[in-house]
Amino acid sequence: METRQLECFVAVAEELSFTRAARRLYAVQSTVSATIQALEGELGVKLFDRSTRRVALSPAGAVFLPEAKAALEAFDRAREVVADASAGLRGSLRFGTLTSVGDLDLPELLGAFHRRYPLVELHVTVSITGSTGLAEDLRQGRLDVALLGLPESDLAGLETKLVGSVPFVVVLPDGHRLGDRPSLTLADVAGESFVDNPRGFGNRVALDRAFEAIGAPRRVVVEVADLRAVPGYVAAGLGIAVVPDLRLLAGVRTIPLDEPGLVWPLTIATRGERPPGRAARLLLDLLDGEEFSLALPVRS
Repeated sequence: METRQLECFVAVAEELSFTRAARRLYAVQSTVSATIQALEGELGVKLFDRSTRRVALSPAGAVFLPEAKAALEAFDRAREVVADASAGLRGSLRFGTLTSVGDLDLPELLGAFHRRYPLVELHVTVSITGSTGLAEDLRQGRLDVALLGLPESDLAGLETKLVGSVPFVVVLPDGHRLGDRPSLTLADVAGESFVDNPRGFGNRVALDRAFEAIGAPRRVVVEVADLRAVPGYVAAGLGIAVVPDLRLLAGVRTIPLDEPGLVWPLTIATRGERPPGRAARLLLDLLDGEEFSLALPVRS
């Protein structure tokens, strides 16, 4: 059994499509299909149930998937150790981040890591489902490290370090009836139409739960992935917003949200099931070092 066979199996199992798996592996579909058939022949079992419309893991394939992932991770760790001993740190590091991070100087952090370990192939990505998608990518082994904005209750299965927390502000258009207030509560703005991030983004998760807790589910009429787009929609009169105060909101009035305990936590996370690889550990060490700081204070 070869590592390429395991890589093909994991790709098809995660994508549930031979076409998407081939694209992910930079291979042709016929090669992926032949590799899976050879692996099934070696194991003597059928790993996938195939039809003209769908691909699904067979019972044997579902049992084999975590073992295949563990074998690939063990091989990667062994390769890292050998590479370290011979010619400096090699391998890859998959880092997931948020669309908007305010004062967090991630480019500097990742740039410092790249300068120190130039042979490590660095991949930086965002998720279309925000922090929820990043957390799931960590759990499934598709990412090594991620910056998340989820409540602690949503971080099960992950090893985490709190980087900082950010208070929320209310964003209002000119002339709004609440525009002269020094602060606002969720009850004050209940019933308004809202501009917000899509479902799955950490700040959206926190706000939806907070409004539900006071018995006032809200109506989100505009969903945008980047917080920097919020002011334009608010200024156009399409709704108000309650978002983390990342100082990205030019041209609109912001008023502090007076809700004790309601903050947006920012967390660096790795997969909790197994210890992170050497490249991920060194990135975390760099983050902890005195020479580099993400410069975001924890606020209560």
